[in-house]
Amino acid sequence: MTAYVIAHLQKAAPHPEIAEYVERLPATFEPYGGRYLVHATQHEVKEGSWPGHVVMLGFPGIAEAQAWWDSPAYREIAPLRSRHIETDLILVDGVPENYVPTAAVTALRQATTSPA
Repeated sequence: MTAYVIAHLQKAAPHPEIAEYVERLPATFEPYGGRYLVHATQHEVKEGSWPGHVVMLGFPGIAEAQAWWDSPAYREIAPLRSRHIETDLILVDGVPENYVPTAAVTALRQATTSPA
């Protein structure tokens, strides 16, 4: 099941280290089957506020995403980004290809109808 790394990059301060990070980043995630899904593209805010940029990576599974995040290669370059860009970043598991949200709806209904 595909897993995702979603980064919300805010308040980026231009710096040569950011360019180095971007150049070196693909070599850190490719061994884990990672690939860019969103990078350097425009986004349109429909609700709320979302200043900055979005980067999204896809991995074959959550184990691969976690292994990439914890890898020595990524840990080595992460400070190049974190010193200059305020970032919110999550690793999240996707749903199966034929996912039907029935179980989630059932749990939600039970939670909202159960006495407190």
